[in-house]
Formats: sequence, C-alpha cells, structure tokens
Amino acid sequence: MRLTALDELADALGLRKEQGVAEARAMYPTLDIVEEDLVADRLLLEAIADWCDRYTPLVAIDGRDGLFLDITGCAHLFGGEKALLKDVLSRLFHMGFDARGAIASSPGLASAITRFGNGGVVGDDEAGQALAPLPVAALRLDEDTVTALKKLGLKRIGDMIDAPRAPLARRFGTTVLLRLDQALGHDEEPISPRLPIAELSTERRLIEPIGTEEDILAVAGQIAVSLKPSLEARGAGGRAFELVLFRVDGKVLRISAAASQPLRDPVRIARLFSERLTALHDDLDAGYGFEILRLNVLRHEAFDAVQGDFDGNRQKDVSLAAFVDRVSARLGPDCLQSFQLRESHVPERAVVAFAAIESSPARGKAEEDSISFSRSERPLRLFARPELVDALLAQVPDGPPQSFRWRRMQHRVARSEGPERIAMEWWLDGEDAPTRDYFRVEDDIGHRFWIYRQGFYGQEPSPRWFIHGVFA
Repeated sequence: MRLTALDELADALGLRKEQGVAEARAMYPTLDIVEEDLVADRLLLEAIADWCDRYTPLVAIDGRDGLFLDITGCAHLFGGEKALLKDVLSRLFHMGFDARGAIASSPGLASAITRFGNGGVVGDDEAGQALAPLPVAALRLDEDTVTALKKLGLKRIGDMIDAPRAPLARRFGTTVLLRLDQALGHDEEPISPRLPIAELSTERRLIEPIGTEEDILAVAGQIAVSLKPSLEARGAGGRAFELVLFRVDGKVLRISAAASQPLRDPVRIARLFSERLTALHDDLDAGYGFEILRLNVLRHEAFDAVQGDFDGNRQKDVSLAAFVDRVSARLGPDCLQSFQLRESHVPERAVVAFAAIESSPARGKAEEDSISFSRSERPLRLFARPELVDALLAQVPDGPPQSFRWRRMQHRVARSEGPERIAMEWWLDGEDAPTRDYFRVEDDIGHRFWIYRQGFYGQEPSPRWFIHGVFA
C-alpha cells in the first residue's frame, strides 16, 4: 500500500506521494491513514459541484479533485471577483473543506495558479508574470513530458515562455505549446458543463430558510410569476421544468416536472411541483431548511394563446391536459399512455404507444392513410404478444374452433365472425411467414375474443391457434 494524497501537515513532515505506508508509519507511528475510495470521492466532488450551481450554472469537473466555474457575467452579483472567491472559499471552509481557488481569464491559468500557486485573482495582463515561477507540471502535462522537459533544463514555465517554439514542437509535439497558449490566454479553451444549461432560469434567495412543502410551493409560485414575462417575450411555453432547492448545509435537491402542453401560467406550473412534492413526501429531507430556490425551464415550445372563458369559470383549468400533467407528475411520465396509428396491416405493428405527457408525434402521411377500424372489428385490449391456446378442431377447415382452452379455462364457442385473412409483411418477417386467419368469437357466457389460426390444415407445420385480444 502506498500514499496517494497528503494533507499540508503530512507534506510538512517530509512524507511524499507513492511512499510506502509501512515506511511512513515507521517514521511516524501515530500517522492517520484513510483508505482511498474513488467512488466516494467522485460522489463528493459532484455534490460540491451541485452546491457551486448557486454561483453559476456553468460548472465542470476538472480531474479527480477540481472544478471549473465559468463566472462570466456573474461576479457582479456577489460584489466582484474577489468577493465571490472569498465567499466560495469561506463557505467551503465552514463546511469542512480545505479548498483553494483562483479567478483568471482562462481555465488553464486558473488551474495552474490554484494547484501550484497561491490562488487569488489574476488580471489579464498578469498571466505571464504569474505563470513564470510555476513548475511545468502546472500546464497539465503528462508525467513523461514533464520529466523530459526537466532533463532539458525547462523546469519552470518561465523557461518555456521565451524559448523557441519550433524545437519544442519537433521534440514534444503540439500539446506542450497548446497548453502553454491556453494558460496564457492566447488559445481558447471552452469548458463542458456537467449539466445541461437551462433555456430560462429564475431564482429567489431567502433571508430565512424554509422547509415545509407549503412554503416551498408558495415561493415556487412567486418565482413562476417572474418567469412568465420571459416566456411571453419568446412566444413560448415551458414543457420541462426543474425546481432546484439549495439546502443550508450545502446539499442540493433537484425536482423535475413535465407538462403535456406548453405552459406559462404560474398556477399551473406550481401545481406540477405540488404533485411531485406529494409523491416525494417521505424522501424530501429539508434538514435545516432551503435558502435558495431556482426554477429552470429545461425545454420550451411555441405557445398557442387561447381566449379565456367569458363566464369566468376557467374551464381550461380542468382540461385533459391538466389532468395528464397532474397524474404524470405524481405517478411518473409512463403511467398514462396514448396511441397513434402506423402504416402496417399487422395488428401488433399498426399502433404505437407513447407517454401521454409527451407531444403527440407529427401527423404525417402514415397516419392520414392508416386504415381506421371500427370498435367491432378490433378489440379494445390487444395483447403485446399473442398467447397460444389449445383449440378443438373446427367442423370446417377454414372455420373457427368449437372450443378452446386459455389460461386454464375452457371456453365453448357460441358465435363467431370471420375469417379475416392477414398475410405477414414479407420484407420484415420473410417470405415463409405463415398467414393468419382472424375470428371474432363469443363463448356461451358472453365473453368475446379475437383469435387467429396460424397456418392451414393439411400443411406442415400443423396450424396453431392464438388469442390476440379481448373485446370489452
């Protein structure tokens, strides 16, 4: 076992990374060693990244122990760059983390100053001066390249800034020069946020933390009111929303809700989260309360304005769309299904199901030309897979069975209609796919079934009978 990380006290004692644990304990018997857990470290880093969303939504993971925050346009909200950096480090310190940070014009420069320098705020014209005394490892180069540069006497970044670039490129490739230019700000280096950026967002910072569902919904409704003008300016309504709750102790909770139609009404938006909070009642741990609430619009679509009711009864609030939104928010997006016809004569392929909360697929030629069946011709309930039945041979070769056994129950056929012959789709099922003869049958106690014979009598293989659906 070897040491993989050291705190400042261990570093001051002269211990080093990759040193054997037995050797370190021989030197300092009281040394406190904690076994490394990469999964737990990653989860902790992601939790801190969630917490950093209070400063900017553009948060990216940097290696195993760092974060990039793009604070462009955000610093003035916290009193400037120095005040923002001080606030971040102070809060993390009180949460039990010994963190370092720097603000610079490029991610490479900020990373170098944070990991190998003293941190702080570095101005645009101070990049070269700040980088010069730092080791070449601060450029985020691999160990082999760093070792090779040191052998050439290039131990500090200042040794490389004024060095001829052509020999460096021939010896080490373009990576070294690229990292140097990125740190100096000569080459752009975009960061990739760990979470998608909301198209619209608004938040409320509270003087006193809140923790009850009623208070959360009240503040969410107020935030939704301030979101409405932005949606109106775009002529859009929200389809997917996210309520982000920042807890006092740093934990962040994210609650998502979707709407079946574009929404901009604050009451309807708040009602979505009312159902979600009801579903998450036991899992909502408020702790010491939430100090920041943010409402994000993750997806929006064009909004078709509708004239309100003249009688003031607001019948639109009890529409089917509102019902779908409430039920889907509480029970999940897949609890309600809607259907659309497809261009296929095979029953199990003629209809596709999708979540009712989602937009209905565009009506195209396939739907317009689809054959419409009356309720008497197709069963209300169609099985996902036809189920095999034991059938008594029919009196006529092409007729229905006299009786059949399905799910351990015997059914005697009293009436029947058919057959309706359906050939399979040879381009999907092959040219040898057996033909189906469908019958609508009713047993002697009034139950109605949709059954079919696969194949023909007198041919090999012998025909088999299946039940494909039941009538209401």
